Amino acid sequence: MRHTLKRASDIGGIIRAARKAQRLRQDDAAGSVGVSESFMVKAERGAVTVQWGKLFQILQGLGVQVAVDIPDAGPELLDAQSAKARHRAEARRQRAAERRLPAAEAGRISKRSGRGDPV
Repeated sequence: MRHTLKRASDIGGIIRAARKAQRLRQDDAAGSVGVSESFMVKAERGAVTVQWGKLFQILQGLGVQVAVDIPDAGPELLDAQSAKARHRAEARRQRAAERRLPAAEAGRISKRSGRGDPV
């Protein structure tokens, strides 16, 4: 069945309908797709501040397919922009990993020396 989304609450209704069609409770659905029950509740309410990754994790886990119709955008434009977005996301992940590494090493050093631990 095809639905047109106009606002965040529309996505919430789709998630809830997909879950109920499978006769799943919120806690069971959340556990099966790998999100917390509180996040599942937030997504079903159509909260405007949900994390995209987790939202798509729920949709995929419930078997919901998302299709987008972009007027006047050919496949070449979409492919190019999607590739750029993937590249930017990977660069952000790498920078975040590089920032975490020195912090983790500093934590190990301070634990070995006994400094930095709360008294």
